[in-house]
Amino acid sequence: MNFENILVEQANGLATVIINRPKKLNALNKATIEELHNAFKALENDLTVKAIILTGSGEKAFVAGADISEFAHFSVEEGGMLARKGQEILFDFVENLSTPVIAAINGFALGGGLELAMACHFRVASDNAKMGLPEVSLGVIPGYGGTQRLPQLIGKGKAMELIMTAGMISADEAKDAGLVNHVTSQEELLPLAEKIASKIMRNSSVAISAAIKAVNDNFKDGVNGFKTEITEFGNCFGTEDFKEGTTAFLEKRKPDFPGK
Repeated sequence: MNFENILVEQANGLATVIINRPKKLNALNKATIEELHNAFKALENDLTVKAIILTGSGEKAFVAGADISEFAHFSVEEGGMLARKGQEILFDFVENLSTPVIAAINGFALGGGLELAMACHFRVASDNAKMGLPEVSLGVIPGYGGTQRLPQLIGKGKAMELIMTAGMISADEAKDAGLVNHVTSQEELLPLAEKIASKIMRNSSVAISAAIKAVNDNFKDGVNGFKTEITEFGNCFGTEDFKEGTTAFLEKRKPDFPGK
């Protein structure tokens, strides 16, 4: 896959997507959002890919925000369409991928950058990372899911404070709040993400996909996550992965999941 603003690397079932606009601190413009959508769609359809790591190039930023120059003069209708399309093709799209996505946050993750990290299934961060949603300092609110996902992850009160103050928190503060799972040095960030991904990849990709759907449904209005869990649990019994997993357990060997 050849892109202008991102890099995609694949090896041994693991894909790494790197947002590559270091001179712009990897800010999200329209073209980058489109490229990310196309990359994630292609990786989702590649059955050899069992996990995805998303990170930014350079040492300064994961994604420092959206490219404000692209929408500074938008109308009300254009602003609404910007948020609607962005959520549809990238942020909601990533959240609902059946392939697990780990955000490896190196440096600044602000505005749309933090929103993109929150759309991933979970997050690890380098100890120099800074995270925040500064949109109200520009006279706007987070539009790529930030007002929804941040309270889900850290609670309403803390999310309200971060959004209304437009402040930033450190990696350690983010870990304490439950926004990121692990904090490590910048040098060890990708190795840590790869280590976690390798553990994920040992398990059934079919079961992981079902688990992602069940967990996500708990946060969707009008959807009963418990019912989804029951349905997906039952569906697992008809998979080759279930047969292999249970057989391997009974035979006291490691399973070799076919991913079907």
